[in-house]
Amino acid sequence: MAEKDIKENVQEPVEKVSKKKKDNPLQKQVDELNDKLSEEHDKYVRLYAEFETFRRRSSEEKLALVGTAAADTIKGLLPVLDDCERAMQMLAGSSDEAAKEGTALIYNKLMEYLKTRGLTEIEAKGQPFDTDFHEALTQVPAPSEDLKGKVIDVYQTGYMLNGKILRYAKVIVGA
Repeated sequence: MAEKDIKENVQEPVEKVSKKKKDNPLQKQVDELNDKLSEEHDKYVRLYAEFETFRRRSSEEKLALVGTAAADTIKGLLPVLDDCERAMQMLAGSSDEAAKEGTALIYNKLMEYLKTRGLTEIEAKGQPFDTDFHEALTQVPAPSEDLKGKVIDVYQTGYMLNGKILRYAKVIVGA
């Protein structure tokens, strides 16, 4: 019995204090202000997170834009590389050493510059035909059994820019 009396005696003042707190207009104001503060803090945290996401996306978009602009510029220079390669092939049988050296010098300087920007040639000749890197122009009978399904000749060199295909290699495949 004594335990029950103690619980009742303790419980009664606690109820009176909490009732007084609820009835107290200042306490109501404090509770309302705490709720508002909590709500405003939540809004602030969400806005800050949105802003950080916006800033990250903006940075990524700027990098992508710069990369796209570089890709377009380099893609425009690929026909110049092709012309230099054809000129070197034409001059291979020529006795004009100055023309050979000049063309090779221009080609090498341009190629080195483009390599520093991330351009790489797609190795194709003698490789197994792969649709991820090669575009087959035609199939011809393979001169030997081991060349079946492999690239026999390259019609136009393919290039990658920073690991992405810029232009597929146009190839002739052995059948």
